[in-house]
Amino acid sequence: MPARSTRTPERFGLDRLTTPIGIALLVIDADGALRALDWEDYEPRMRELLRLHYGAVELSDQAAPKHMRTALSRYFDGDLGQLASIAWRIAGTPFQQKVWNALAKIPAGTTMSYGAMAAKIEMPKAIRAVGHANGSNPISVVLPCHRLIGADGSLVKYGGGLERKRWLLRHEGVEV
Repeated sequence: MPARSTRTPERFGLDRLTTPIGIALLVIDADGALRALDWEDYEPRMRELLRLHYGAVELSDQAAPKHMRTALSRYFDGDLGQLASIAWRIAGTPFQQKVWNALAKIPAGTTMSYGAMAAKIEMPKAIRAVGHANGSNPISVVLPCHRLIGADGSLVKYGGGLERKRWLLRHEGVEV
């Protein structure tokens, strides 16, 4: 197999959605599946995550599917169940995929510690690895990395900033 750098770049569309906590960047593939969701003020970090997961990536302006934009807008308007209707696809290691798929199953309005997540995926000693996988989650909000908190209930690390994490948790009814 040729080295990653010699492959044809992945081509994705890039859309922007205004939300109560900033402009969300939506990266979509040709099938309309969400590949990344991050914040405009963290665009360099998002591009680096895409590079790490896919190799060379070309982004071009493209509207996200209407149902995706509508579902995200409804989520931010308070219909928390809308996130489940968004089709997504991610690249990552098998361990990262395991963590990210488990994130998608944490219900809105609940939180889980990194240790509890490690236990949930049947790898109770992998707390730090869960933290690293959570930190490299390319699909913020939809794969709700904001729902992972410290063992003592503290808000620890969020790629979009702790104020956004706090807002998202309060929006979902979690007192923080």
